[in-house]
Amino acid sequence: MGIKTLEFENPILSGKLTIPGDKSISHRAVMLGSIAKGKTSISGFLDGEDCISTINIFRQLGVSIEREGTKVTIDSPGMLRWKTPTQVLYAGNSGTTARLLLGILAGSRITSVLTGDESLSNRPMNRVTLPLRTMGASITGEPDSNLLPLSITGGQLKAIDYTMPVASAQVKSAILFAGLTAEGETSVSETTVSRDHTERMLMQFGADLSKKGNTVRLKGGQLLHATDVVVPGDISSAAFFMAAVAMLERSSVSFKNVGLNPTRTGIIDVLKEMGAQVEIGEEKEPLGEPYGDVTITYGSLQGIEISGAIIPTLIDELPVIALLATQAQGTTIIKDAAELRVKETDRIVAVTTELKKLGADIEATDDGMIIHGPTALTGGSLASYGDHRLGMMAAIAALVTSGPIQIEDPSCIAISYPGFFDDLEKLAISTNLKG
Repeated sequence: MGIKTLEFENPILSGKLTIPGDKSISHRAVMLGSIAKGKTSISGFLDGEDCISTINIFRQLGVSIEREGTKVTIDSPGMLRWKTPTQVLYAGNSGTTARLLLGILAGSRITSVLTGDESLSNRPMNRVTLPLRTMGASITGEPDSNLLPLSITGGQLKAIDYTMPVASAQVKSAILFAGLTAEGETSVSETTVSRDHTERMLMQFGADLSKKGNTVRLKGGQLLHATDVVVPGDISSAAFFMAAVAMLERSSVSFKNVGLNPTRTGIIDVLKEMGAQVEIGEEKEPLGEPYGDVTITYGSLQGIEISGAIIPTLIDELPVIALLATQAQGTTIIKDAAELRVKETDRIVAVTTELKKLGADIEATDDGMIIHGPTALTGGSLASYGDHRLGMMAAIAALVTSGPIQIEDPSCIAISYPGFFDDLEKLAISTNLKG
């Protein structure tokens, strides 16, 4: 499992950083490139464990996928000519892979079994399987098709009009993927709009899709067309360094080619509201996703309330936002974030448990956290729970603690950010880094 020790003296973060490709977009590019017939080229692909799990699964379905670092070339016979896999499909730790694949496989012509590692096999799947079964999907497993492994027998589906009880890009995406082959027009409505990478990329691959308000509509029986995809830097990964810069006096870092999709930029809004200085360079928007350079500079931080519509735009960043709040003046309240309880671990419990070890004044609520600051944090041993976001939070905590931080199972960070520790050392040019 391993332990990594980090200790900094008088840390300042400075310089420029190119963040690895966006995990969510990398997943979807491989999926849609495999559904479409022909050759798809992906640049900026995230060379992380979760995305490799997605590639390996589609290779088992007979899709030719070549990978050279961040460049991926897919040559697919098209979804209708996939091969029935001879082995169980393994999604590793990736909830995105598993949940989106359920929608894709449900409308295919093959039978397969999908599973994951121990952590993923304990994460709920019924919020995806229930609407899919309403569409006519054949998905079986115990208990009540809620946990992996699940058996999926592809077949003809019927379109549905589905209203999401909780905003979730994974559930929305699974239903839209199933809707590609369904009879009729599928619609998905949300009270709060979740990240829209699937909708953008479906249109990039030629899908007939429309959006009005918080409702997405997709006509069934569509064939997608192979295309080229540019994956911008992952703002959720950048957020951990952005928060670090905001906490450390005299720090300023420019993040290059970061994704600026409006459904993902909540971290930038929060940093601004808390008092950090944020400068966004010229935005570029090729066929797909907007991106640009973002410079974060330290500012005197104030506690705020984070709730409502902004929550889906920064759900993965909330662990490091909680850490950031420990260094802000006043109280920060995070609510409407019950989604945190069904991530790689229960992140509400995990974040409060680990930050309390360092002396943070933090308490868990049913749907979030309350953090009082500023608090002088001590060193300590922090569990990652095998969750990459918690592992990164622990590493960033070492920048503001009075003693060393020991991270249990730091290898989980490679799920989304293989070069995280190298980049941390690169930015900390004026610190004495130990570990």
